[in-house]
Amino acid sequence: MLKKIPNMKKYSLFLSIIAFTLLINCSRSSSSNYNQKQEEGQQVEIPKNLDKRQNLKTTGDSANDILSNNSFTKLLIEIAYVEGFKPKEQAVTEFTDFLKKYTFKETISIIYKKLESPGVKKLELRKVRELEIKNRVAYNFDDTLSIYIYFADAPSDEDEPEKNLFTLGSVYRNTSMIIYESTLKGLVKDRPSLLTALEAATLSHEFGHLFGLVNLGTTPVRDHEDVESSNHCNVESCLMKAELQFGNSMKRMLVAKNGIVPDLDPECLADLKANGGR
Repeated sequence: MLKKIPNMKKYSLFLSIIAFTLLINCSRSSSSNYNQKQEEGQQVEIPKNLDKRQNLKTTGDSANDILSNNSFTKLLIEIAYVEGFKPKEQAVTEFTDFLKKYTFKETISIIYKKLESPGVKKLELRKVRELEIKNRVAYNFDDTLSIYIYFADAPSDEDEPEKNLFTLGSVYRNTSMIIYESTLKGLVKDRPSLLTALEAATLSHEFGHLFGLVNLGTTPVRDHEDVESSNHCNVESCLMKAELQFGNSMKRMLVAKNGIVPDLDPECLADLKANGGR
């Protein structure tokens, strides 16, 4: 039985269209060097040649912009990480839940960017700033406020091992922070199940500083600043206690609370509400 041979001109045209479509799709996917996780299921298109100046201010300067919807209604969080030091997905989910609980931002998107190691044994904040300028892609645009978080493979140069003090994270600009992921992993190597809680707690504590807490851009309704550790809360069990910025204290607290991340106390909550938060 003879089979009808399709029109070769139409067949060739059909193949050409498929090839062209694949070429376009591959070009689009390969043009981005980061992975995207969309909380709202929508693609994030980051314009090029953005004005970086609004994201290079002092810590706390964008507190009201983060908390309220007066100037920006969306948050875009760029998580840059050295390969092997990416945060746990559950920790990021708990962190974004924390942001939605205390800000009016309903649309929060996450982009992940994998980076090569800077190849240093300890990280100075000067070096961290340089790495951000080199690698950051997300800056404020339209109604979107952008945050940059770097997960490092090296500890802080301010650690004091002889005193058992290890810095877990630091904020250094109005929309920038670093998480010393290698330090976090080292602290819980005997209890790896605590890593997710430790990441979530550290992210939330450091973001509390970007909220302007305590007395770091958000004016306190009542004085509750720790006299021995500026920009930290003096209320017991508050997320913004100074001890929670350092390794062993945070670990002990999480062990005592079975991995439950501490929350903000009423004093800090009053401050956030006064500056545009929920």
